[in-house]
Amino acid sequence: MTTGVVVAVAAVALAVVLGVTKVLTDGRFRRTGSHPGSEPRAEVGEAWASVSAAVPDAALGERATLVQFSSAFCAPCRATRRVLTDVASSYDGVVHLEVDAESHLDLVRTLKVLRTPTTVVVDAGGHEVGRASGAPRKDQVLAVLDRL
Repeated sequence: MTTGVVVAVAAVALAVVLGVTKVLTDGRFRRTGSHPGSEPRAEVGEAWASVSAAVPDAALGERATLVQFSSAFCAPCRATRRVLTDVASSYDGVVHLEVDAESHLDLVRTLKVLRTPTTVVVDAGGHEVGRASGAPRKDQVLAVLDRL
């Protein structure tokens, strides 16, 4: 085999591995906050304190708040907005709050948001209980809310 063929095969293999990894992890919620075995992203209650300081007109949901970080040219952000709006409108006590990541860089840094869309689930006490990077499916969002 020539070096060019080996490089091409390696590139294709790497692309397949990265693609499968993205499909398996994109939009999946992982527990955060005070759950055993998890690394907290912010101190208990600090998640909502940071959000409400950056977005003063934001309201905390009676059951949960779905905080979506978006950017202007993010196509998956539009799909995430539709899913989260649908869930919030059909679940009592759940609020959807969309935050423009570019306009709230301090909040993005505080909550360690690395990409858009990122959805942070905050419980009624202001505690971050889960987050997903990428566009979550409706069943994934409902599963997180059912755990509350």
